[in-house]
Amino acid sequence: MRIIKILSATVVFTTLSASAQTTPSSISNEDSTENATTIPAFTTSLDLLEGDAQAQDVSGLLQSSRDVFSNIAGFNFSAARYRVRGYDSENFSVSMNGVSLNEPEGGRAIWAFWGGLNDITRTQESKAGISSSPYSFGGIGGFSNIDSRATAVRKGTRISYASANRSYRNRVMVTHSTGMMENGFAIAVSASKRWAGEGYIDGTFYDGGSYLLSIEKKINDKHTIGLVGYGAPTARGKRSISTQEAYDLTGNNYYNSYWGYQNGKKRNSRIRTNHKPRIMLNHYFKVNEKTNINTSTYYSFGKEGNTRLNWYSAADPRPDYYRNLPSYYNNPGDEFLFEQQTNLWESNDPLATQLDFDQMYFANTKNLFTLSNADGVAGNSVTGNRAKYIIEEARKDVTHYGVNMNASHKHSEQIMINGGLDVSIYKSNNYKLIDDLLGADFWVDVDQFAERDFADETIAQSDINNPNRIVKEGDRFGYDYDININTYKGFGQIEGTSKKIDWFAALSLTSTSFWRTGNYQNGLFPDNSLGDSEKQSFFNYGIKGGAIYKLSGRHLIRLNGAHLTRAPFSRTAFVSPRTRDQVVPDLESEKLMSGDISYLVRYPKLKARATLFHTTLKDKTWSRSFYNDELNTFVNYMMTGVDQVFTGLEFGAEANVTSTIIVTGAFATGKFLYDSRPTATIIQDNSTELLAEDKTVYFKNFRIGGIPQTAASIGVQYRSPKYWFVGTNFNYFADIYLDANPDRRTEEAISKYVSSDPQVSEIVDQTKLDNDYTLNLFAGKSWKLKDKYFIRLNVNVNNVLDNTDFQTGGFEQLRYDQNEIGKFPPMIGYMLGRTYFAMVSLSF
Repeated sequence: MRIIKILSATVVFTTLSASAQTTPSSISNEDSTENATTIPAFTTSLDLLEGDAQAQDVSGLLQSSRDVFSNIAGFNFSAARYRVRGYDSENFSVSMNGVSLNEPEGGRAIWAFWGGLNDITRTQESKAGISSSPYSFGGIGGFSNIDSRATAVRKGTRISYASANRSYRNRVMVTHSTGMMENGFAIAVSASKRWAGEGYIDGTFYDGGSYLLSIEKKINDKHTIGLVGYGAPTARGKRSISTQEAYDLTGNNYYNSYWGYQNGKKRNSRIRTNHKPRIMLNHYFKVNEKTNINTSTYYSFGKEGNTRLNWYSAADPRPDYYRNLPSYYNNPGDEFLFEQQTNLWESNDPLATQLDFDQMYFANTKNLFTLSNADGVAGNSVTGNRAKYIIEEARKDVTHYGVNMNASHKHSEQIMINGGLDVSIYKSNNYKLIDDLLGADFWVDVDQFAERDFADETIAQSDINNPNRIVKEGDRFGYDYDININTYKGFGQIEGTSKKIDWFAALSLTSTSFWRTGNYQNGLFPDNSLGDSEKQSFFNYGIKGGAIYKLSGRHLIRLNGAHLTRAPFSRTAFVSPRTRDQVVPDLESEKLMSGDISYLVRYPKLKARATLFHTTLKDKTWSRSFYNDELNTFVNYMMTGVDQVFTGLEFGAEANVTSTIIVTGAFATGKFLYDSRPTATIIQDNSTELLAEDKTVYFKNFRIGGIPQTAASIGVQYRSPKYWFVGTNFNYFADIYLDANPDRRTEEAISKYVSSDPQVSEIVDQTKLDNDYTLNLFAGKSWKLKDKYFIRLNVNVNNVLDNTDFQTGGFEQLRYDQNEIGKFPPMIGYMLGRTYFAMVSLSF
């Protein structure tokens, strides 16, 4: 068991007072890490710690950026869940050919939707922090625009094969570009395949493809049109995050509870699939030598799916459910059960440590039922084995279309004017379907918690228009609703340059409306579950500006500032969209204020940047759902008025010590804190009962968890004149805290204790994880054959010392026992041990 340190935060109640590597320029277009993405953000969430593909927006921090800090940090900090300046990823803008790739429901740009197209996504323009952008107003964290025009892809053919031991084991990629041909056409195609029967984590697998077609036609000197279509169909088995008890008992910090044996073969119960193709039609209009207008129309469609177990009138099958762990039996009188469970877990008996699919199949085939019209069943009666266990799939089917226009005008040699308009129409259909009945004949579509709590059978119906619906594999059940989001944006920007000062200023205006459309009439909420809800409408604005003062050609001072408001995201705006259209109380726009000041040094053999930054975010909405063991039902926990503050320092430097030796260094530290006492509302999910209202959460000065708030890297590499290189990076991470449970920071949580009781600090204090480090190695070689063929070999080894005890983050469980706080210990995630990525490519 590792020692976990505890940090005391200053909390005041009425009853108490308690206080990767850099890429050598010779191969700057190669993937020196496969997880490289084009998104300028690192994020941390439960999904990420579970290995969710949708959260793979954590790897590349402006890796194509010329900014020295961003380039170093992007390759070396990602494995520790580092987030630039502590920001969530909705504060970074990602686009392709000027069209936004940030999804409307939560604001994130999701790598998985175009993963594997590395040959295309490496062509991009990126800037870190508050900056000017010709594509959109951008975010306070920076922006990145991928250029997928056919003429932007290097002419020729590139074939590569990669071997790795991470999410996947193999990757094949082929890309071909014709360049602009004599007939005015340019065509680029790219395709890849990534796969693994089992990844680094037991029970995981990976099966992903990707494709892109880009056609460009130059009509004349003024008009060019382009057509781009791409997609990345992917399926992967997920990994779990668990408690330290499970890790210690199995002797495996990568223990994965999501899989089990079925007929002697490993099967993962949680599989994520996604395929969201996008088609873009672009028109590039050169009005004259000073003015350009680029217009894009786009259409995106497809699906996201996540499978998981569900059960009815049966025992919880999850092996790491707290009642299935040995600690549950660590009580007087239960010594035999405690010893028995401990021995089973320590021996890694899969009947104890993993899912038992064979037992679930057995239970499903011994549960004969007959349901008829007398039972309220619509249609004919049915006889068969009613499922106790199933695998269900939570689906999101998306349609998204819009129009984007960007214009630029060079007013003079010193003044550039940019502007743009964007219209986005988005709809997602959210529902569940039966993925696998696990040997049973049918499932009955009722809410078992409502069935238990209410005598009226109508209340237990998922859809009262189809009572006691019999559902089979492929059928929808449980919930079915749409989220609709319409967004209209406009921005304008002016940039100026002079001998001593460069400057910019920008303004944005945004109108957002979203609403829920229910397709089922839920028995618990018959009056506000079916049909369109009231529209939530918000009008927002943003202003930003910056200037660079040139002390000399080598020394510069840069100052930036921004103030903006942002509509709440629909993902956190509804109390429980699965069952009803109720919105979180007191919903309002977020307010952001951000500023930074930098000192930059630019010499041929030395580049450096030091930045101080300060950002405040006010009126954020926080919403979670969890299972409450005391109530035996799900609970919706919402907070409004959540304020956060981010203050810190960034420093990066790169020095050419000799013509062949380069030394790099990066350092980032900050205090990323909650800065308010939010108001919490708690509602029972299977009733209208209000469990708590206007509940004050004493969150001020608690750290934002799940990320290192201090990170450092130092590296050295040797570049041979013979076209090979080798290098290493040492990376250090500190100030990592668990995500705090807000309900443990309320008066009610400690109402039964006095301030001197030791239980108070045990409940209130925030957990700090140990500082830790990694060592990475990289090397490469290139060959030129017959002045036409280029062969490149890259090898990357992360965590060379195989440090498998590095706790990168986690969270306190939302459920807790006031009398026994250790009953529901935190969930912890670990960095992978030694991993590698090796690639060979042929270009011609």
